[in-house]
Amino acid sequence: MTPRLVVAALVSSLSLFGLVGCGPSTSPTRDCGSGPTNLDEDVNNCGQCGNACGTGMQCKAGACTTGICDVGEVEECYDGQADTDGVGPCTKGTHTCQAGGFWSTCEGQVIPVAESCGDSVDNNCNGRTDETEDMDGDGYTTCAGNDCCDSTECTKPGLVNPGAFDAAGNMLDDDCNGAIDDSLSLCDQALASNSVDGMDFAKAIDICKTATETDNAWGVISAQLTLPDGTGTPDPVSHSIRPKFGTNVQPQGGLALALLSTGAAAGRGDVNPNYATFSSTETAKTSNFPMDFYMANGNALPNAPGCPAPDSSEPANDPVMLTMRIRVPSNAKSFKLSSNFFSAEFPEWTCSEFNDFFVVLLDSTYADMPANPTDKNLAFYTPMGTQDRVPVGVNLAYGNTGLFTQCVNGETGCSSFGGQMGNISTCVSTDQLIGTGFDEDASGSCDPGSLMGGGTGWLETRGNVVPGEIITIRIAIWDTSDHRLDSLAVIDGFQWSVDVAQPGTVIF
Repeated sequence: MTPRLVVAALVSSLSLFGLVGCGPSTSPTRDCGSGPTNLDEDVNNCGQCGNACGTGMQCKAGACTTGICDVGEVEECYDGQADTDGVGPCTKGTHTCQAGGFWSTCEGQVIPVAESCGDSVDNNCNGRTDETEDMDGDGYTTCAGNDCCDSTECTKPGLVNPGAFDAAGNMLDDDCNGAIDDSLSLCDQALASNSVDGMDFAKAIDICKTATETDNAWGVISAQLTLPDGTGTPDPVSHSIRPKFGTNVQPQGGLALALLSTGAAAGRGDVNPNYATFSSTETAKTSNFPMDFYMANGNALPNAPGCPAPDSSEPANDPVMLTMRIRVPSNAKSFKLSSNFFSAEFPEWTCSEFNDFFVVLLDSTYADMPANPTDKNLAFYTPMGTQDRVPVGVNLAYGNTGLFTQCVNGETGCSSFGGQMGNISTCVSTDQLIGTGFDEDASGSCDPGSLMGGGTGWLETRGNVVPGEIITIRIAIWDTSDHRLDSLAVIDGFQWSVDVAQPGTVIF
């Protein structure tokens, strides 16, 4: 090869790397030590060798940017479901790349919206006009059933209809009322503290919607206050609706709380019904136990592991029960409610056969996993690493379960008449006892610092349901074996969930 050909070949090779040329090179290709690279696009060598872009940035035209497009670039765009483009009035639009490398909003597009019945337009772009079919199989049609998302209008049409509840945070108008992620208006203001109307108590625990036996809407169909066997009338002092209990037990939702008690459902200073000490208030009412719950436990009452069996030869004393029949929203799979249990049986009668009972019984057709309890009572706690079921009550203070926290640490079960001796170290505060009456001095009942009673603090109870079914929830409290030393349960904060739950009760 002649010298001229050798030089020509060398120049040609170097030109591939942008190293020679006639005047300054305009090619973005350079060799930065590991072979040729494009300085306009290489995030490790952006604009010049060794200039690395930060995490999450891109190299555009030799400059590091967080953008995703080239400024001035125009593209087609469409935010509806892909198979609706070109159906009915639905069509693509365009967006333009703005300064910083970000797309503008999509302009000129038409995406599916709820069918406007009677306008002869396929508003939801599903190939039908003013249709009455139930395409998503949720029991509601677009026009006759007012289903605002029956096929293409949203991502989960089967969960959106007038029978649903509005699940917070999913950016959907679940209940087709025209508002996204809206909450129900308050319904528990101005309720009479001494009301005997079960529907008022449903409102007090934040179930605001009502329904009938025959419509498709969710809500409370009926609610009543009775004795635990479903008959009779409870003593007027055993139940109340309050803006708070004591000083620090505040509503978990809305403006009011429901109180059920084996004594007077009142804190110090409360009226209608009036406050009475929790040591010996008797209503003189008695009742059979809830029969299905009693029979499911072998014709007996369950107790915490290690505690003597409750005396079930006596009836339920000083009892009260709230029963609610509720149609479940079409998108709900579980519910939760908050409760706070207080008892004057703490500390001296902890883990005895005389302990008061609190139950939340659920009747539902749900038969999947996680399973609801076979005895229907959701007011139980399973300590971690065990299969034990500890009923919600004063015996949560036995064995340091961690669910009895509003109390004074020390000796428990010190009564000489049957309390199981123990010691609690999981009390964290007495703040929620202040002003309730359970904070009265009872020095010497077990320890020098003992108070009239103790409490769990706020607990959360969950149960699983079938969307659209009618369930019955029974919330009851009663004294076992005697009429002395009263207990009280505060109930509030009822909420639905679109997810299944682990049934039972935990602290929160």
